Amino acid sequence: MGIPPLGLLLDVDGPIASPLTRTIAQPGIVADLRTLLAAGVPVVFNTGRSAAFLREQVVAPLLAAGLPAGTRLHAVCEKGAVWATVGPDGLGTVHVDGTLAVPPACAEVAGTLVAERYGATMSIDTTKRSMVTAEARTDVPPAEYARARAGFDADLVAGLAARGLGVRLGDRVVPDAAGRCPWRVDPSVIATDVESVDVGKDLGARRALELLAADGPLPRRWHTVGDSATDYRMADQLHALGHLVTHVDVRPAGALPAMPYPVLSDPSVHDDVAGAAHLRALARHLG
Repeated sequence: MGIPPLGLLLDVDGPIASPLTRTIAQPGIVADLRTLLAAGVPVVFNTGRSAAFLREQVVAPLLAAGLPAGTRLHAVCEKGAVWATVGPDGLGTVHVDGTLAVPPACAEVAGTLVAERYGATMSIDTTKRSMVTAEARTDVPPAEYARARAGFDADLVAGLAARGLGVRLGDRVVPDAAGRCPWRVDPSVIATDVESVDVGKDLGARRALELLAADGPLPRRWHTVGDSATDYRMADQLHALGHLVTHVDVRPAGALPAMPYPVLSDPSVHDDVAGAAHLRALARHLG
């Protein structure tokens, strides 16, 4: 097995799955992923999504299209706390780092808030194994959800603090009685997560390297693709470890930061349209 020409670390919501439908809506994505896998490109989905979501919305379409022989494909979920390898039979054994799991009180507080006040705009993702996620309903306009999420996030921090949990939201830090703050409320465009402060796309990148090191040689070059500022942590981690990396930013808006590695963005497209365009360009070059 030779050294791969490239490695891909892919966020899922945005670059691969449509933020509106939460499915793979761009028809070329599956075909181009197959082309890249067949060309020996290892692919790791590095996402906050659950393993169950990956199995149903991402892995199932790839299996239906047929995985190429020798595929190196992995899923790092819930920002590094959960991971699995994808083979001909689908998603394999799902591993969970229990030390990163939030306490039951997090699910209780978030679930009560959604049930009593916020159910018209969001629901709890019951498939998560290490974090708690309240996600926008697909029948709710993004602006309406954004307004509701602001109130939900504030109520969530207050509720968690009232249960004695040390929690942070952005620059706001509410320590527990011992002065600790081990949990984070992390809002995004379509969801709010309650998670360990030790998870993140950087941890996901390290998990990805471990998984790939176990099944073959590591690539010399990497592309990381994401739709949020936190997705840069994938590239940050690879760069810090001495890898050559280019980050592809598919956000619909926002200035590109100055980074010590190349950053690509096409202002004419965003989210899964941009993700599909980048995969198509790579497939034409490497396939």
